[in-house]
Amino acid sequence: MKKGIVLLLIVLLVSSFAFAQGSKEAASSAKADAPMKVGVIYISPPGDMGYSYMHDQGTIAMEEHFGDKIQVIRMEGIPENESSERVMENLIDEGCKVIFANSYNYQQYMLNVAQRYPDVYFEHCSGYLANDNMSNYFGRMYQMRYLSGMIAAKMSPTGKLGYVGAYNTPEVVRGINAFALGARSINPKATVTVVWTNTWFDPSLERQGAIALLDQGADVIAQHQDTTEPAKAAIERGKYAIGYNADFRGMIGDDRILVSPMWNWGNYMIPAVQSALDGTWKSQSYWGGLEDEMIHLSSISPLVPADFVKQVEAKQAEIHDGKWDVFWGALKDNTGAVRQNAGQKMSDEAMLTMDWFVEGVIGKVN
Repeated sequence: MKKGIVLLLIVLLVSSFAFAQGSKEAASSAKADAPMKVGVIYISPPGDMGYSYMHDQGTIAMEEHFGDKIQVIRMEGIPENESSERVMENLIDEGCKVIFANSYNYQQYMLNVAQRYPDVYFEHCSGYLANDNMSNYFGRMYQMRYLSGMIAAKMSPTGKLGYVGAYNTPEVVRGINAFALGARSINPKATVTVVWTNTWFDPSLERQGAIALLDQGADVIAQHQDTTEPAKAAIERGKYAIGYNADFRGMIGDDRILVSPMWNWGNYMIPAVQSALDGTWKSQSYWGGLEDEMIHLSSISPLVPADFVKQVEAKQAEIHDGKWDVFWGALKDNTGAVRQNAGQKMSDEAMLTMDWFVEGVIGKVN
């Protein structure tokens, strides 16, 4: 009798152990099959129809590419201050393995969090800080700015161009300079007057900046801002506009929006997430251009002469093929001082720290 009881207990213990192991393996398998969570932090709602909108288009492309392999958690309208750290930590608590943040002033807060969570991958857009588990990424949008400057100068009756700038960061300054150089390659007397709004996203201030420039006689308005308001202000006055981020002409439906320099954020986000899935993710400082299809121009307005469109396309081909780039050759600043001699090519480091305006720009880098 006792032997029978002992055997029964042994059978029960073995069965319990096998059941526990099976449950553990099933849970492990279920965990392995669960989608990887990806957090995305936007400075503004994607409904801004500009910067965050295009970043969200990249996120959507990423979702479509990976399907049920990933789950995206979006956080919209997050301020660029200490509160963004709490947002990142909340995403980590939700199980996010990769976190993207799409605006410049998130970078120090992201670095702080990255240093506390070494097992999470962080991707910061438009900054320069990095860590073993934090990359920074951006694109050579200055190339598209140059081409849009060519178009602006061709279509401007007066040569007086206006530019609504957000902050005086190297990114914005570089774009203004490229726009001015493109304009002056077509009209050597063209000028670009700059107003600063000191905000990335404020529809009212962006519109006010454009109106101030129009009141000063600008007949083409370009912008480094997140919404369509500067462009809308220009066309409401019967003037021209250069969009940014998204295809403003397609959105607003007015041919006086001559062209829009645009982003293809998915072309970076997809490989970054793939490397996290593969276990091959490595920190990098990425600055892609035409060759990586990180940037492009929208379709050009039919108001722009067809023969001139071919001239723009020829210049774009030179950039794509590496035969020429925007900041090659002799350059003066807007005080007349020589900044670069003929035959020289500006380094990436010099472009990424640019804090001066080229000849033809009216304004100051405060």
